Amino acid sequence: MAMAVFRREGRRLLPSIAARPIAATSSPLSADREEGPLGVRSISTQVVRNRMKSVKNIQKITKAMKMVAASKLRAVQGRAENSRGLWQPFTALLGDNPSIDVKKSVVVTLSSDKGLCGGINSTVVKVSRALYKLNAGPEKDVKFVIVGEKAKAIMFRDSKNDISLTVTELNKNPLNYAQVSVLADDILKNVEFDALRIVYNKFHSVVAFLPTVATVLSPEIIEKESEVGGKLGELDSYEIEGGETKGEILQNLAEFQFSCVMFNAVLENACSEMGARMSAMDSSSRNAGEMLDRLTLTYNRTRQASITTELIEIISGASALEAAK
Repeated sequence: MAMAVFRREGRRLLPSIAARPIAATSSPLSADREEGPLGVRSISTQVVRNRMKSVKNIQKITKAMKMVAASKLRAVQGRAENSRGLWQPFTALLGDNPSIDVKKSVVVTLSSDKGLCGGINSTVVKVSRALYKLNAGPEKDVKFVIVGEKAKAIMFRDSKNDISLTVTELNKNPLNYAQVSVLADDILKNVEFDALRIVYNKFHSVVAFLPTVATVLSPEIIEKESEVGGKLGELDSYEIEGGETKGEILQNLAEFQFSCVMFNAVLENACSEMGARMSAMDSSSRNAGEMLDRLTLTYNRTRQASITTELIEIISGASALEAAK
C-alpha cells in the first residue's frame, strides 16, 4: 500500500521535476543549503552539526566558569563577613554621614577587572555619577578614584578630566589587609579631600547585591563637626589622655578608618562579582542547553526531510523506468 502511494506521488511529481532547469553555476551564499523538491530550500545538516558542536563547546566553557566562580566565592565570602567587624566600630565612633556638604569630595569607585558578571560594574558607575551630580557646584570640587578596569573603561569616556587616580589588577593576587592598606595610603597621598565616598557592591547572596556608599571624613571636617555639634557617633563621649592632641588622634583614626572600610569594600565587591558571575554563567548554560535542543530538533527534521526526498526520487526513477518499458 505504501509503495503504491509512493509510485503515485512519483508519477505526479516527475513532470515538474523534469521540467525544472538546472543552473550551470551556483551562488556561494547557497553552498551551505540543500535543494529540496519543487524549489524548496532547506538548511544543510552539516551546518546544523557544526552549530551544535559550537554550542556544546560554549556550554562547557560557561559551566566551567560557574564552577570556578563558586570556588572563589567560598574562599572570599568568609573573609568578607569577618572584615565587617573592622569598620563597624569606626561607624559607631565617628559616624557615617553620606549627605554632609563639603567643598572637596572624592568618589572612590570599586569595580571588577573582568566582565561576564552581570550589571555590578554599571551599577556602581551609575551611583558614582549620581554622587558627582549631587556634590558638584560652582565652589565645589569633585574628583574620582577608579579601582578596576571595567569602571575605568566606562568613566574615561565622559569623565576623564575628573579622574585623579586609577588602580587596576587589584584582584590579581589574593586580597589581604596589607595590600589594601598600601592602596589606601596611595589614595590619601595623591588626593585632597574633605570627604571620601567609597562606592561598592555589598554582598547579600549569590543572586543579590546592594550598591552601597561609605563615607570617610577628613580629620579637619571631623573636628569642625565636633565643635558645631554635628553627628559624629560616640566620639565626644570619650576623653583624650596622653601627649597627643585631638587633631593627631583624629588623623590616625581617619587613616585607619579608611583602610578598614576599603578592605571590607574590596572583599564585599569581590564576593558580589563572583556571585553575579555564577548567576550569569548559570543562565548562559541554560540558554545554551535550550538552543542545543532547538538545533537538535532542526537537525532531525532536516535529516528526515532529506531521507524522504531521496525516497521520492528513487521511487520516481523506478516508476519512470517501468513506464518506459
